[in-house]
Amino acid sequence: MLAAEVGQDREGETMKLSSAQIDRARGAVLGSAVGDALGAAYEFGSRDVGPAGPEMLGGGLGDFAPGEWTDDTTMAWCVLDVAAGGADLRSEGALTEIARHFRAWYETGPADIGHQTRTVLEEAGSEPTGAGLAATSFDLHRRTGHTAGNGSLMRTAPVALRFLDDPAGLVDAARRVSVLTHYDRQAQDACALWSLAIRRAVISGELELREGLARLEPDAAAEWAGFIDEAERRAPGAFTPNGWVVTAFQAAWSAIVHTPVPADHPEGHLGDALETAIRIGDDTDTVAAIAGGLLGARWGAASVPQRWRSVLHGYPGIAAAELVALVDRAIS
Repeated sequence: MLAAEVGQDREGETMKLSSAQIDRARGAVLGSAVGDALGAAYEFGSRDVGPAGPEMLGGGLGDFAPGEWTDDTTMAWCVLDVAAGGADLRSEGALTEIARHFRAWYETGPADIGHQTRTVLEEAGSEPTGAGLAATSFDLHRRTGHTAGNGSLMRTAPVALRFLDDPAGLVDAARRVSVLTHYDRQAQDACALWSLAIRRAVISGELELREGLARLEPDAAAEWAGFIDEAERRAPGAFTPNGWVVTAFQAAWSAIVHTPVPADHPEGHLGDALETAIRIGDDTDTVAAIAGGLLGARWGAASVPQRWRSVLHGYPGIAAAELVALVDRAIS
């Protein structure tokens, strides 16, 4: 998939990744998983964040072990595992494989699963296809008009890794993976924008959200430009509750842009910004997972503190090293 000169960023060209870019690709998944596991202890007021900042304490709504990730990373793993097999995430075969991963996890009776995701997976039956799961998701949207939760944005980090050389394909893939459970256009747009920002960070080491606006419909682009402006203007704590995809997106971006980058060790921005995200409160694991995906794509896996990385683990019985191995296969 990847084979031109390092640093090339022209649509339709393939590229060979530098060691720094590979580290940032790994960081996108590790950063998201660490944010998720770190935030789990504090979800919906389960525990207050003390003056020393968040730590891998476990507990939370799912009574997780210290360092154990929640449904956010589990669902991201479902996508990453398919991407690591070399599949085009836009294809029906790949989407069906993701759908079957989702359902297999659902059948384990997870302690922490979003209401909307639970409803779709339950109604889709035991052997869903990609098209069937998307149809079930659409039907829920048609019936309720309320499918703009944050549950597809939280798992979008791996999508970018298969499309580092194809931003148009990335947008299509991000939308297709989102609609498996979250059909609302705002959920799709959020996934597209965040995935494009992760792609940009992996390739160039830059944090940039607005570039992706050009790939939305004009009315949606104007709406999202306003959302981004608001996130940059207001303090992170303003974005709660954050179960709505827009507020979760804003909370994550506000935490990133309002956390200073340390002059003496800039990579410390990842941990500092995750602390900011978790201190917002409410859906702490999801906001931190969303923020962590972009922070990791900017600062790389090497920026993830070892004390967090060493205890990181979760469904389906894997740890940080296995996540990294899957990323390496996804970008190869």
